[in-house]
Amino acid sequence: MATTNIILAGFGGQGILFAGKVIAYAGLMEGKEVSWLPSYGPEMRGGTANCSVCVSDEMVASPLVINPDILIAMNTPSFEKFIDALVPGGIAIVDSSLVDAKTDRTDIHLFQVPATQLANEKGLKGLANIILVGKMMKESGFVSLDGIYKGIDKSVPAKKAHLAVSNKQAVELGMSL
Repeated sequence: MATTNIILAGFGGQGILFAGKVIAYAGLMEGKEVSWLPSYGPEMRGGTANCSVCVSDEMVASPLVINPDILIAMNTPSFEKFIDALVPGGIAIVDSSLVDAKTDRTDIHLFQVPATQLANEKGLKGLANIILVGKMMKESGFVSLDGIYKGIDKSVPAKKAHLAVSNKQAVELGMSL
């Protein structure tokens, strides 16, 4: 049985919930069992937001992720809150443009990606979240690139369909890192 438990976390407005939805749809498009559980404060933009995503070959017993296999952190409070919950051997992908926190853990794989900086430099403003998803794809490979593309197509609303192209470019940039 292959199950991947993921927590994505950051501030509201950083696209945490959207990135989680893309991942969940990617798993769904590949015939996996999935759950997507958003959590955000009442402040919305600027408040905290996190998302639990489970992608599994079997039924998902609980949508709540307590000990993730993968953590994507886009701000320091989220990094500090979730880094110790990551399973040994887990993957932490951190937006180093915004997170300067460190960890003493030597039993995890930590990838510091300047995603916000790269997004701004490459004309992908607002897509740091998807750059981090691309890096996650490269390091974990739990779904295919085609699955992620289908997840993007399913997640981007029809009235903003033109944004699917830049989201796919952001995934490719993340995978190249």
